[in-house]
Formats: sequence, C-alpha cells, structure tokens
Amino acid sequence: MNKIRKGDQVQVIAGKDKGKRGVVTRVRSDERVVVEGVNVMKRHTKPNPTLGTPGGIVEKEGPVHISNIAIFNPVTSKPDRVGFKTLEDGRKVRIFKSTKEVVDL
Repeated sequence: MNKIRKGDQVQVIAGKDKGKRGVVTRVRSDERVVVEGVNVMKRHTKPNPTLGTPGGIVEKEGPVHISNIAIFNPVTSKPDRVGFKTLEDGRKVRIFKSTKEVVDL
C-alpha cells in the first residue's frame, strides 16, 4: 500500500517548487509522481503535418520524487506524514501522523 496515491492533494516540501500545492495525477513505478502545476517544463516541438499536430512550445508537468512531497492535511493546513492503521473490520487505512485521523475511508 502506497503512502501517496492518485488524487491526493500534496504539497512540495523541497526543490524549486517548494510550497506549491497540487493534486497527484499519476504515480510512476520508480518512486516518482506527477503533480498538476508542479515542475512545469517547456518543450519545443516541430509541427507534424501528417499527424496534424502544430509546432510551438508545449508546457507539461514533469515527475517529482516522492521524498520531495508530503500529503496535505486540511485540518491543520500543513503538509503531514502518513502512517497506517488496521481498523476493527480488518481494513488497512492511511492516517495522518499528527492528528491520527483517517486519510481515506
């Protein structure tokens, strides 16, 4: 079970985009995640008339290492660490370390 999942609201805690918040759009297998609005890169592309794609400068989000982000806790309005807990019915859920509240139900 991963600590960061697709759809989580996270905050960047290290790097050039420190302090920015966004939603995880993709989790890659090499411990990197793609967060919307974070680590935006510009790529210069040539037009391809056979495919019908125009040329120009395309902006897209690059991956960020999972150690440079933390899940955002809306109760404390701060980034928080994630732990795991097993409920009475046997389900394993993620919890915020500071408030011990369940992240997802």
